[in-house]
Amino acid sequence: MKCRISVTLLLSTLLVLPALAQQTNPNSSAPPAASADRTAPASQSVGATGRAPLQPMTSKDFWDGDEPNVVNLVSHPFARKSYVHRQTDPIRDRLKELDELSASNTRMIKDVDTRAQQGIQLVSAKTNEADQHAMAADKVQAAQSSVSQTNAHISKVEQMVGSVDQYKGGEQTEIRFRPGQNALSKDAKAVLDQMATSLKDQGSYIIEIQGFAPGQGQAAIVASRDIANAVVRYLVLNHQIPAYRIFVVGMGNAPVAAEGVATAKDTSGRRVEVNLLKNELASSTQR
Repeated sequence: MKCRISVTLLLSTLLVLPALAQQTNPNSSAPPAASADRTAPASQSVGATGRAPLQPMTSKDFWDGDEPNVVNLVSHPFARKSYVHRQTDPIRDRLKELDELSASNTRMIKDVDTRAQQGIQLVSAKTNEADQHAMAADKVQAAQSSVSQTNAHISKVEQMVGSVDQYKGGEQTEIRFRPGQNALSKDAKAVLDQMATSLKDQGSYIIEIQGFAPGQGQAAIVASRDIANAVVRYLVLNHQIPAYRIFVVGMGNAPVAAEGVATAKDTSGRRVEVNLLKNELASSTQR
């Protein structure tokens, strides 16, 4: 009799346990709602990948397939592999999409940086080219100014040469040099100072300087030009006489014809004759 009672109690317990397990899991009685929660969109927000955020998955049982009872919980304490994949695969996909998006952004940033560097280099090259053009323009302008000044000077000389027949002889000065020397004496400097002072503020004159030196041939000509150039340097450096108003001739040992004498006289020693020629026509016009 006692054995029958024990068997009856055991069977009753086995029948009651599933009912209790059904009562402890109220979500198992409403599987359509869980499925609806899984498929329905949670919100209209969009993440960095352009897709809606992941929603938490709800299960109708312990491990998606086992009935919610004590026996299955005891016999299957660990999750199945398929269940783990279903839970982790969406996360793995989103991580992969984020990696691809990050790589795409990195490539875009690198491309923008490359184009910016190319633009900076192009601007720098254009700036250098503009600087070179500006320098070339300055050089051209300076050359044009120099040419204009030269043309003006040439025109002035041409006018002077064109009216050379209007120049008449005036003062004549003779400067003596010691044998073998080209230095001006004190008396020679005084004579040149007096002549240069009289030419101050005048513009219609020409100074003719002829050098004479004893000797033969080319050597005498070179020596005569040396002493004539000594007079030119003194007038230009000490009295600012324009060089284009001075004409130098090296006569060497050529004889010089005296006024009123048919035959020429021989030169003796080293000497320079300074002849002052004035343009009478220009002087009368100025007056």
